[in-house]
Amino acid sequence: MPSPLNVGLIGAGWIGSFHAETLARRLPTARLAAVADPVLAAAERLSAPSSYQDPFALIADPAVEAVAICSPASSHADLVVAAARAGKHVFCEKPMALTLDDADRAIEAAHSAGVALQVGFNRRFAADFADMRARIGAGSIGTPQLLRSLTRDPGISVEVAARVKPWTIFNETLIHDFDTLCWLNPGARVTEVFAQADALIHPQFAEQGFLDTSVVQLRFDNGAFAVAEASFQAVYGYDVRGEVFGTGGIATAGHAPEHAAASNVELFHDAYVAQFAHFVESVQSGVQPSVTGVDARIALEVAVAARESVETRAPVALAGVPQ
Repeated sequence: MPSPLNVGLIGAGWIGSFHAETLARRLPTARLAAVADPVLAAAERLSAPSSYQDPFALIADPAVEAVAICSPASSHADLVVAAARAGKHVFCEKPMALTLDDADRAIEAAHSAGVALQVGFNRRFAADFADMRARIGAGSIGTPQLLRSLTRDPGISVEVAARVKPWTIFNETLIHDFDTLCWLNPGARVTEVFAQADALIHPQFAEQGFLDTSVVQLRFDNGAFAVAEASFQAVYGYDVRGEVFGTGGIATAGHAPEHAAASNVELFHDAYVAQFAHFVESVQSGVQPSVTGVDARIALEVAVAARESVETRAPVALAGVPQ
């Protein structure tokens, strides 16, 4: 049995702290070797052997074999590139990048270095979503025709809303739904995106680019239609669901609203652990992860088109994704 993979984690916030605990205590195949965070005390709180303020110092640490990037989204692409060039395997939280050019840089850096690059689309590792995908892949519901994916967060305070960056609803929330819809329609590509979004929960921040509610329509090249929707204010709890209607049946995932979870960590606890187990196994076996940088770029292309669609109030045709 191979030795545990030594992983350095960058970003000790909410999700970073949970992932650090997974690497330290929930996953025998991994070891939390180091943590970096601009607030050194936050890094030290996670009790890794080494703590840093500078993420590039962590990347340079010879004890670190792989890097888990859980820092703010704007830093992701540069950190992926730096880690890959240092020969470190990379797990990156979504979104991998905020622009398509940065996504291409990250993908190329990992490819050139020959390192694994996995992106944190955790729904693929949730048992109900994985079962739905398996049923679709086996042909049990026929050809997908209508798809739906939704994300409803349990609430956003005025204080948090005031500092949310523009387009977060597409870049960091619906990016999950865009990936899920593409994954649940295997072999098909999105050809057109039409998005509507507004600040319905905290309209006082609309002028600064804050959006908290959105519906996005997608068209695929196999003829299928899809809808992704998001709200930052589900008073009944954290709500994530998926549905695919096909020529031979229907498949669903998620819980009814009355059984909604309190948080993403509660709902996707096992999926978060499973995605890191898959990452470690991929690195140790020398096989590329099943959720790649190319997958991240595909979802990002939809997010970029959704932003353009909101600005132009018109559908946006996609140019296509390099294979």
